[in-house]
Amino acid sequence: MLMRDLSWLLVLAEAGHVTDAATTIGTSQPTLSRALGRLEDELGVRVFERVSTGVVLTPDGEVVVEAARDLVGRDALLRATLANRLDPGTGLVRLAFLDSMATTLVPRLLGAFHAYAPGVKVVLSQEPAHEIRRDLDRGAVELGLTMEHAPGHAWSPVQQERLVVVVPPTHRLRHRKRVDLSELVDDELVTTPPGFGHSALVQGLMGEAGVSLRVSFESADLATIEGLVAAGLGVAIVPEAFAGLSGSVGLSLASAGASRTIGLTWRTDRPLAPPARLFLDFARDGSWSS
Repeated sequence: MLMRDLSWLLVLAEAGHVTDAATTIGTSQPTLSRALGRLEDELGVRVFERVSTGVVLTPDGEVVVEAARDLVGRDALLRATLANRLDPGTGLVRLAFLDSMATTLVPRLLGAFHAYAPGVKVVLSQEPAHEIRRDLDRGAVELGLTMEHAPGHAWSPVQQERLVVVVPPTHRLRHRKRVDLSELVDDELVTTPPGFGHSALVQGLMGEAGVSLRVSFESADLATIEGLVAAGLGVAIVPEAFAGLSGSVGLSLASAGASRTIGLTWRTDRPLAPPARLFLDFARDGSWSS
């Protein structure tokens, strides 16, 4: 059974028409039909039935297609893994990152890395910190951009970001340059949901200041949080880059720990593939951020 034939089978199942599938694949209709015939002979089942509009899967064909998707996917993963190890200049890096980095750090880092190593493809996953740890543990990603050093994983700082308070454009403190969190006790807080790294950071800052703000809205996206603040729905603590995006006003925080450190994390029980190592070394160098 040829992997190529299984790939063609998937194209035909999606197209529902032999002629259209052959065109997509770039082969002739008779060649595609012979490949299908070989598969059906080997498996001993009929995969497709011909209808007036093309072809449809038989019940056995549904089972075959499901298995073919798995086999073709595993084959692609195997080839990508081997390509990683053989050629760091044209391989694949699987990177997960926190939602709060989607519009700031990640685009700048990837833009600089692409200019440095244009042949390397970076596959991205945007997810919470606990999912990044899970995906690292099961090998779904090789590197993660996080704010925490999880047990059993290496972690190397990449960038530190200053945190500020953003307030609505009509807020009573909008003309101030610097505020203490204790001055916001009468305000409502817009923040990320519990379980997010940023939420823990915000709660830590408020705990140090001895204040507690009632949460009015929660969002996993910091740009959305800034927009809610600009609309007058509360105040928020965000990285400085988000201040003013939708009209909010950014104010410096008196808190000494008003910053977040972002780093790359990876497993230590196996060596990184060369492209991932290349990305890690590039990010740690820091020259891209200047």
